[in-house]
This record gives sequence, C-alpha cells and structure tokens, in this order.
Amino acid sequence: MNVNLKPEYEQFIQAQIASGQFNSIDEVMNEAIKLLEIQVNRLEKLRHKIALGTEQIANGQVTDGEIVFARLQEKIRVITEES
Repeated sequence: MNVNLKPEYEQFIQAQIASGQFNSIDEVMNEAIKLLEIQVNRLEKLRHKIALGTEQIANGQVTDGEIVFARLQEKIRVITEES
C-alpha cells in the first residue's frame, strides 16, 4: 500500500523516529492506526449511549436533575468520610 502524506506529517514521523520513541515508519503508522481505532470505537460507543439516552427521554424514562446531583453529593460525602 502506498500512502501520500502531507510534508508536515512526514516531518512529524521523522521527528518521532529521531527522538527514539519509534524505530521505524511502520511503528509510527501502526501506533497511529491503533489510536485511530480506539477513537473510532469510543465514538461508536458514545453514539450508542446518546441514542439510548434519546430513546429513554422519548419514553419518559428520566430522572430529575436535582435528584441526580443529590445522589452524587451523597456518594462524594461517603467517600470523603471513608478517607
């Protein structure tokens, strides 16, 4: 596979290799693809959670914000007392 990169990306890759963080262009590119895959997966999960939340709202499955904050404050209080 041939890939054309912008000059600034090529410079960045070379700088990463020169710094000793990576030994080759392949290592840099593999790490970049791995990070992109993680980001895409996180975005997919977030979209799923948003869709689920939107559906719950449409079905009236909501909790009053003040109740949520009161529960969070209670959890924080318990945690700080345990310390």
